[in-house]
Amino acid sequence: MSSKSLHILERAVYRGPHLYGSRPMVRIQVDLGELEAWPSDRLPGFNSALLSTLPSLDGHGCSYREPGGFVRRLEIGTWFGHVVEHVALELQTLAGLKASRGKTRSVRGRPGVYNVLFDYADEASGLAAGRLAFQICHALLPPELQGLDGLDLVTAPTTIPEDRFSAINTVDEAVQLLKEIARRSAFGPTTQALVDAARRRRIPVTRLNSQSLVQLGWGSRQRRLRASVTDRTGLVASELAGDKAQAKALLQEIGCPVAKGVVVTTADEALSASRRLTRPLVAKPLDGNHGRGVTTGVTTDDALVAAFGLAAAHSRRVIVEEELPGRDHRILVVDGQVVAVAERVPAQVIGDGVSSVAALVDVVNRDPRRGAGHENSLTRIRLDDAAAHDILERQGLSTESVPSVGQVVVLRTTANLSSGGTAIDRTDTIHPDNAAIARRAALAVGLDVAGIDMLAPDISRPVRETGGGIVEINAAPGLRMHMDPSEGTPRDVAEPILRMIYPPGSRARIPILAVTGTNGKSTVGRMLAHIFSRQGQTVGLTNTSGVYIGDEQISAADASGPKSARMVLRDPTVDIAVLECARGGILREGLAFDRCDVGAVLNVQADHLGLKGVDTLGDLARVKSVVVEAVGRRGVSVLNGDDPLTIAMARHAGGRVCWFSMRGGEDCPGFILKHIAGGGMAALYDPVTGELAVHDREARHLVCRADAIPAAMGGHAAFNVANALAASAMAVAAGLSPDVVGAELATFASTYEQNPGRLNVRDVGGIRIIMDYAHNPDGLRALGRLTQALKTEGGRSIAMLSVPGDRRDQEIIEMGEIGAEHFDQLVFRETPDNRGRPGGDVIRLLTQGARSAGCASERITGIRKEEEAVAACLQMARPGDLVILTPTRIESVWRQVQVFEPRPSPPSPPPPAFILEPPHG
Repeated sequence: MSSKSLHILERAVYRGPHLYGSRPMVRIQVDLGELEAWPSDRLPGFNSALLSTLPSLDGHGCSYREPGGFVRRLEIGTWFGHVVEHVALELQTLAGLKASRGKTRSVRGRPGVYNVLFDYADEASGLAAGRLAFQICHALLPPELQGLDGLDLVTAPTTIPEDRFSAINTVDEAVQLLKEIARRSAFGPTTQALVDAARRRRIPVTRLNSQSLVQLGWGSRQRRLRASVTDRTGLVASELAGDKAQAKALLQEIGCPVAKGVVVTTADEALSASRRLTRPLVAKPLDGNHGRGVTTGVTTDDALVAAFGLAAAHSRRVIVEEELPGRDHRILVVDGQVVAVAERVPAQVIGDGVSSVAALVDVVNRDPRRGAGHENSLTRIRLDDAAAHDILERQGLSTESVPSVGQVVVLRTTANLSSGGTAIDRTDTIHPDNAAIARRAALAVGLDVAGIDMLAPDISRPVRETGGGIVEINAAPGLRMHMDPSEGTPRDVAEPILRMIYPPGSRARIPILAVTGTNGKSTVGRMLAHIFSRQGQTVGLTNTSGVYIGDEQISAADASGPKSARMVLRDPTVDIAVLECARGGILREGLAFDRCDVGAVLNVQADHLGLKGVDTLGDLARVKSVVVEAVGRRGVSVLNGDDPLTIAMARHAGGRVCWFSMRGGEDCPGFILKHIAGGGMAALYDPVTGELAVHDREARHLVCRADAIPAAMGGHAAFNVANALAASAMAVAAGLSPDVVGAELATFASTYEQNPGRLNVRDVGGIRIIMDYAHNPDGLRALGRLTQALKTEGGRSIAMLSVPGDRRDQEIIEMGEIGAEHFDQLVFRETPDNRGRPGGDVIRLLTQGARSAGCASERITGIRKEEEAVAACLQMARPGDLVILTPTRIESVWRQVQVFEPRPSPPSPPPPAFILEPPHG
């Protein structure tokens, strides 16, 4: 790779709110190399070549927000990444995909490195658009500046072979490839209509497979769809609708007009049965769909034998029935109500006296509304099957025949849109009696969404008078004929289905409580889960220990990212979600939800700095702020009023702001007092009275006293008082009363069972062992202060400490300094994988920090393996000592603690003998 090359460094797909905004976006990070010195105004011929290649870029407003704005930016001079952003958007637009916004940002401290971000309609086509945009723009560069590496990284998730991408030379080819990729993942028109209707109502939509299975809503309020089949569509009803003979018999028994017919299994049976029926006849598969294998207008025995063979290719059993008079109509019944009616016209062409049938079909197929399969509102007519040729033969024609002027040439006997038919809206003209027949038919079969096929000479007159009747009932009816008819008024038939699934007043979302921060996330989450589960709700909880549904841990791993959150939101038993949102997941793919009801940022302290572009506390604060920026308009953002970085987040936080502060007495910050006086919400701890209280709309509500919370250890564990305060604010914001919250906090002890790895205590043989995941400087200081408060006279504190190897040297050194300040004996260890550092390096830096703080060598022990370090601490301990363990493998360390039994102390030496001296004299 030369220094001139463009290098694709990484890519990300954001599905929820993220560091750069709230819209789903693709991010591609690129190093421009030498191109950093070549903005567009300096590149010879580049701008003109670009606009010649993609003239529609002239319509992009860019920062000027008016057509031609992007062209102005090109002329003034803009960088290559920004150009790629616009090209990626335009390629998607030309492919018929919705994508309109993007942004390109330089990466601070890395000259020439940019994050290119843009909207996407679906992930695969969005990534492909980015790949093709780089490829197209790169080809327009002067040869001496060309060189591009890493494109395969962008397109990794697609199923298109690499050589297909590399063979693209024109914009048209790129657009066609994008269309192909989009088709592979696109919903059918019915599913897409329902998904669009759900999104208009802000109902969450989750795709569950590569076809049309969709989850609407979250948790216990979720519903599922597959096209127009809902999760309430009964199996019996679906099977009955599929058995056309049984369905027709049922309708006949309740007085619905139906065609007379029989079910046969051989051609001879069909001929025999036809003697008892009046011709013309219809032959169709018993359990077919989309008009496949259906023949109408059968008048001769030979035609009947041929029609039987066509139907038998699709079903073992075939219906032979009298053909009812009239035109074909589809009546859509939802929840027992007729919502739309369409007259379906079979595929046909009209002669002009010049063109052949095949040429006339080609003209019809040029209609932009026609596409392959169900991708467009109409389907292209096909002449390449036996059915089409048979129908033409019956009319004395072939594909090469030239029909006379005005001659109607029928190309299908059925009127299904899937075979090239058209639709005319008749919703406003159906006679009430015909609508009533359709309603009764749907209710009799038991379908919540039903397509009733009715033949009627005139749908505006009762079929009982004109002749006609029901020929079929369909489960999973298609919607596109009603949404986009060839003639007449389009009908929004998706909305009645959504209204049936979620009636007015019902909710599709479960409450989401999202919590982030450097320290305390897991404890606050567990406190909330404890509080709400004791109110009878099934809580879905995610944290660094795993995923929990109710009392069951369903996944044991670091589950503080969006993948685990989605697991909770998909679970049908979950009533409320409590989600820990860590830095890594937010950076990787954003949040798992579009908005939350309550979001909290507990604090921002030095941790994970120097990773993924997060180099300063300000960077870290911007990442964590994503959580409160995602709070809904009616939600609550809970922020730490004692932390300057979280205070600054209030400007961008969603919903109402609720402050929490450990300075709730005379030292309460003035801005919080002003906030309360204005009717705002705050949760405060008064260190004088020891009370936790929530203030809202100028009223004060006592939650409890700190010494009533077992996890606060009599108020000594100040960090757990703060955690309880944040949990109280979030629970009250979610609708619980302060007194209920206080009562439940009084039952929350920080035991291993309730809060593993967070201030778990075991007393054995006069030794107190505390296990706590203090993994950063601020957390370790808080644990050190608690240790000093708990030490007994004459007792020692023995601490096992470590730091993940991906932390910066200065953080590791600082942890050693803090250890020296707060603990008597230090056992430094390594983490199991050391995250890229050489063995012994973490211990070396911790030791360096401790010694710089004045710690004597005899107070320090270095042991690489965690299990051996734990054993060494326990073996050192004597009655009266405190052993502090900060684990990586929480479960295995706790097992060691559980089985530990102190060794008997060695016998004390005998006291010195007292010699009584004889009296003098």
